[in-house]
Amino acid sequence: MDAKDILGLQKSSFPSAQDKKPRAPKEPQRKPDGVSREVYALTGGVGMAPLMPTIEASHLKRRPAVEKAKVAWRWLPFTTSARTDSLQLSHWVRVVNGVLPTGDYDFAKYNTKVDVLKYTDEEYEKYLTEPTWSREETDQLFELCERFDLRFIVIADRFPTDRSVEDLKSRYYSVTRALLIARARSFDEVAGNPLVKETFNAAHETERKRALSALYAQTKQQERKDAEVLAEAKRIMESRAASKNLEEAGATPSFHNTAVPADGASPLSNSHPASTGAHTAAAVTSTPDSLRLLKVYLRTHALDQMVQAVTGPAGIRMIKRVDQTLQDLGVNLKPKVPTKAVCAEHLELRNEILTLLNIQKQLQNKEAEVIANRESSFTEAPSTPKRSNRDVDRPFVPDMVGFGGERAVKRDHKRKSGGRFDAPPSPSQGKRPRKMKASD
Repeated sequence: MDAKDILGLQKSSFPSAQDKKPRAPKEPQRKPDGVSREVYALTGGVGMAPLMPTIEASHLKRRPAVEKAKVAWRWLPFTTSARTDSLQLSHWVRVVNGVLPTGDYDFAKYNTKVDVLKYTDEEYEKYLTEPTWSREETDQLFELCERFDLRFIVIADRFPTDRSVEDLKSRYYSVTRALLIARARSFDEVAGNPLVKETFNAAHETERKRALSALYAQTKQQERKDAEVLAEAKRIMESRAASKNLEEAGATPSFHNTAVPADGASPLSNSHPASTGAHTAAAVTSTPDSLRLLKVYLRTHALDQMVQAVTGPAGIRMIKRVDQTLQDLGVNLKPKVPTKAVCAEHLELRNEILTLLNIQKQLQNKEAEVIANRESSFTEAPSTPKRSNRDVDRPFVPDMVGFGGERAVKRDHKRKSGGRFDAPPSPSQGKRPRKMKASD
């Protein structure tokens, strides 16, 4: 109700501002992720390009409208270029939408022919004469080669005279090679032709077929025997390669130092054979057995095995002492540049340190033996008299005297005499035994 209703006035036909419908409040738009605030304020979020192309999911489910082809099979006649008699045959053909196939027969492309050379009478008389072959036989050979496309097994079966397959091949290839060379302006023009580059060897072909026939005719026992022969040949080759590697290893610089045995024996004693040092030196210079058959290996790996072969019998404690000595000398336990000469010098240094430590150990043992012998010589010498019990110094013990002038020992002895009989005390070693009295 407004003022016009109260006063009874007629309302105007134009709607007032109050009659307008209120607008729906706009929903605040949220700034999308990945867009800076400045860009969003300038564009207002309107007309912004999408971050990635979008496709409606309904379009993905739709299948493209493809017209299905109408396929039918029809019995149709055909001709092929592989035949010269224009023979017409029929076969089933796949017809799509009523369109008949055109063109040559599909399998006509496999009908290949060999270009067999033809020769004239002049060329035959000048280049192709052969004492073992007549002109008629040569003509028949080339006619059959053209007819059967160089299938020499069939040609040998159809040939009128008794000729082997190798003879037919040799005659054909020799005639073709002579014609190619004779018709070329220079030999370099046909030098790359296989018939000119590689001549046919009938003897080799015959031997190959004979060996193949012998291989097919082998029994199981012969196959086992051949396998044994091959294994023995392989073993011989490996042994020769190993001996060759040993000879190459023997050419490396040798060490003249001899290692002292690690069992504590003196290097001057004859209890150990002299071959020990030679064996150690050989172990230093020789390549390990596991690496002799290898053609390529890391020198550091070989150095580790050689060091193990040299210092292995000495024990773990001796190996640690050698490593400690190397560190004290400022030498790396492994060479930084393991060349052949550096590795040889490193092994020689280890061998010398091991020899020095063993000699020091032997020296300590000998010094201990000398000291022990010297002490035993003083105590067990025959010229020194043995000291008796009388010469042993004894401490002075004074007699204990009481107030009454009697000894305390006697008083105690008289006091105890009224009791049970006690055994007299044993005399001391330094005094003479006391005589027993009748009153005792």
